[in-house]
Amino acid sequence: MARNVVISGGGTGIGLATARAFAADGDQVLLLGRRAEVLEKAGVPGALTYAADLSQVDGVRGVERFVAAELGTVDVLVHSAGGAGHLEPKVGSDDPLVVTAYNWTLNFRLNTLTAALLTEALGKRLASPGGRVLFLSSIAAYRGTGSGAYAASKAALHPYAFDLARQFGPRGITVNVVAPGYVEDTEFFGGAMDEARRERLIAETSTGRAGTPGDIAETLHWLASPAAGHITAQVIQVNGGAERGH
Repeated sequence: MARNVVISGGGTGIGLATARAFAADGDQVLLLGRRAEVLEKAGVPGALTYAADLSQVDGVRGVERFVAAELGTVDVLVHSAGGAGHLEPKVGSDDPLVVTAYNWTLNFRLNTLTAALLTEALGKRLASPGGRVLFLSSIAAYRGTGSGAYAASKAALHPYAFDLARQFGPRGITVNVVAPGYVEDTEFFGGAMDEARRERLIAETSTGRAGTPGDIAETLHWLASPAAGHITAQVIQVNGGAERGH
C-alpha cells in the first residue's frame, strides 16, 4: 500500500536519493527545500514539491497547510535538510565573538530548528500506528568538526529523537537517527573538499571507500519498513567503520 513520505532537503544528495528509493515503491513523496528550482529539477516520479525556509515559522506553517490539503496523513517524515552553511552569506565582521555567534546560530537554525519545527508541525498527522520519523545526524556528532558548531547542532538531534520516541511510542510511531560518515556527491562541502582530505577520510574507513547518498537512503528506507517496527530511539551510524558504535 502506497505511503505518504515527506522529505526535507529532498532536492539534492541524500534527500534526493531517499526520495527516489521511496518513489520506486510507488509511495507518494513530497520534497521540501528552500530552492523551488532545485526541487522542480529533482525528477522524482510523481513527487510533489513545496519550497519553504523550514527555519521560519511562517514557512513551516505553509508546509503544514500544504500537507493537510494534499496528503492528510504522513507515514514517513525524513529530515534531510541542513548543512554546514556553505550556501549561506558570510558574516560581515572580523570580531571573533560576532563570528562565533553567527556560526553557532546558523548551524542550529539549519540543522536543529528546521527539524524541530517541521516535526512539531506534522506530528499530529503521523500515521498511528506505523508512522516513522527519521533524522539525519553526522559522524561529527561523535568526533567534532574542528569548530564545534555543526557537530553540536547535529548531536542535539539525538536527545530530541529519544524524547520523541517516548512521546510517539504509544501511538505505534518509531523515531530514529541515521549518522552518516563521509558521503560524496552531495552539496555538503560546497565544492571545498581537497584531495588530501578526501583520501584521509576514506583511509579512516574499514571499507576503503567513501559513502554514497544511496548508502544512507537505503538505511533510511529500511528503518521506515515494517521489518524495523521494533527499532526506535536509536542512532544508526553508516560510515564504513570510520567511527565505531557507542
